Amino acid sequence: MNPTDFQEQADLLCRTCRRFGECGWCRATGGNFSLRIDATHCLITQSGKDKSELTRDDLMICDLDGQGTSPDCRPSAETPLHTQLYRLDDSIGAIMHTHSVHSTLLSMHGNSNIKFSGYEMQKALDGVHSHEETVTIPIFDNDQNLPRLAQLVATAWRENTISAPGFLVRGHGLYAWGADCQAAQRHVEGFEFLFACRWQEKLAGLA
Repeated sequence: MNPTDFQEQADLLCRTCRRFGECGWCRATGGNFSLRIDATHCLITQSGKDKSELTRDDLMICDLDGQGTSPDCRPSAETPLHTQLYRLDDSIGAIMHTHSVHSTLLSMHGNSNIKFSGYEMQKALDGVHSHEETVTIPIFDNDQNLPRLAQLVATAWRENTISAPGFLVRGHGLYAWGADCQAAQRHVEGFEFLFACRWQEKLAGLA
C-alpha cells in the first residue's frame, strides 16, 4: 500500500469508527477496528480509545503476531482475533468488531449459531445472492484468553463452519470483515440490520 492509499484508508477507517460510535455500537471505548496494510502488518485501533471521536493518532501498526511496532502504543485487547483472521485468509483487508445491544443480546440467547432466511438485506453480505438463501452466523463462547478464542475461530474456519463474513462472541458482539474497509462496513451494517429484525421478532413472539 503506497503512502497516499495508506492515509486515505486510515482516514476511512477512522470515519467508519466514528460512524459506528455515533450509532451506539461501540459504547464505553468498546469495539476495535483494523486494516491490513501489507502481507505482515495491520493498522488497528489502540486500546481504550473512544470510537466516536477516533482520529489517525488513535491507530497503530502491529505485525500479524500482534506485536506493535511502537512501544508507546498498546493495541486493542482483541488483536489476536484480528491477526488470526488475517493469517487465515489473504483476501481479508479489514476487520470490524462492534458491541451493539442487538448483537450482544442475540449472542446470549442463541445456541451455536443464528440463521437468517427471507431477508433482502442478506444480499449486503458478499457471496449471498438471494433472500431465499440461508445465512448462518456462528456464536463462539467468550474467553478472556484471546489466543485460545482465536484458535477456536481458526479451527472452525478450517472446518468450513464459518461461511458468512462474520461471527458473534457470546455476550460480546460482532466480528465482521471484508476485502476492504467499505466491504467490512457494509457487512457490519447488514448484520446489524438483521440482528435488529431478529430481536424485534423475539419481542413480538415470532422467533
